[in-house]
Amino acid sequence: MAFDWFKKEKKDYPEFFQDYLDLFDTKSNPDIDTTRFVAFDTETTGFDTKEDRVLSIGAVAFTGKIISVKNSLEIYVQQEIFKPETVKIHELLRTGKEKVSEIDAIKRFLTFIGDSVLIAHHANFDKNMMNEMLKRNGLGKLKNTFIDTGVLYRKSKHIIYRENLPHYSLDDLCRELNVPKVDRHTASGDALITAVVFLKILARLDKQKHLNWDYLLSSF
Repeated sequence: MAFDWFKKEKKDYPEFFQDYLDLFDTKSNPDIDTTRFVAFDTETTGFDTKEDRVLSIGAVAFTGKIISVKNSLEIYVQQEIFKPETVKIHELLRTGKEKVSEIDAIKRFLTFIGDSVLIAHHANFDKNMMNEMLKRNGLGKLKNTFIDTGVLYRKSKHIIYRENLPHYSLDDLCRELNVPKVDRHTASGDALITAVVFLKILARLDKQKHLNWDYLLSSF
């Protein structure tokens, strides 16, 4: 009975979201060199995942160590909620960009990411903002594996998790890893920076003989 109910609920999703979920029905043994990664970032009206909204999404996909800006995504989302005080950060105005509805943004984002491993800096925030957008539109949560570049950098420094750890901003990592801050505080710019930071950390982990999935996905 419970299983039949779950199947029914799953079928109630729109076809595009069901297609996305179906990508995760089979599990494979991941290989770092052949895995498709997608680094992404969101610009938002604020930091409250319940009340604030996503204004733009930037993403760049890469496999191995090659990043191509041609394999990227940039979406601006139409929102009723707008906070002028945050414009000085993300520089997004009510007008001036071609914007799409939340549901169209979701469709484009899910099509782009597929079942890729998602990379973000302070990933929980972007993940929660996207999940709230999905929820508002009657959809389930993201199923992708997430890797947080802030956590990964801490691992490369062999800093064991504890309270009051140093807070590594994306600017900190750019400075530490010598990554140019091109288009900083735009979703597409920060997504590209995050991708470069991620590959720099992987190179460090490789030198330390820690470049494996268990180490990437462990939390400490």
